[in-house]
Amino acid sequence: MEQYYAARAREYDRIYLKPERQDDLRSIEAWLPDVFTDHRLLEIACGTGYWTAFLAPVCGSITAVDLADETLEIARARPQNRAVDFRLGDAYALPAALGQFQGAFAGFWISHVPRSRLQAFFAGLHRHLEPGATVVLLDNLYVPGSSTPLARSDEEGNTWQTRRLADGRAFEVLKNFPDRSQIRSVLPGPVQEDEWREWSYYWAYRYRLDSSASLPAR
Repeated sequence: MEQYYAARAREYDRIYLKPERQDDLRSIEAWLPDVFTDHRLLEIACGTGYWTAFLAPVCGSITAVDLADETLEIARARPQNRAVDFRLGDAYALPAALGQFQGAFAGFWISHVPRSRLQAFFAGLHRHLEPGATVVLLDNLYVPGSSTPLARSDEEGNTWQTRRLADGRAFEVLKNFPDRSQIRSVLPGPVQEDEWREWSYYWAYRYRLDSSASLPAR
């Protein structure tokens, strides 16, 4: 996965040019920033910073983490992202030094997390969130004719796609399509509210941590 996204960095944003997805994207771009106005936000797997650029003008601050230098280089170059604190880091092993945040956003990341690692990922993420923090996950619906076809599934129930780059190289990439109940079942601890939104090609899951919970011991 790391090799694939590093190799794909310069062509990644072409996915946002698909004509049939434009109405959805405009709706999401209008909706998402309002969720995090004035928040201290942690963005997981920020990639090329496409979504960071919509959040940066409204957030109090953003710390954005990604595993690939190649995508972070593109993210840093976007004019809207000049004040963002970009960090090279592993979403499965977020360093304690990141601190605590009022919100978290992960765009097109959860679909790449193996089912067996979802619970551990959310536990690690929540350790960096204050009580009452808001989390938004944004990802793809599987739409035949628009989505890359599924190539296989494994014994754990993960699904995989074969993706080709412009230079012809092919990569097998894990790409799951979870629903609300699958995500809700792996969240550690109670949440105060949650909301599932669907567009034609995308979904978003927004939830808030229990505001009465104490900060985790570090």
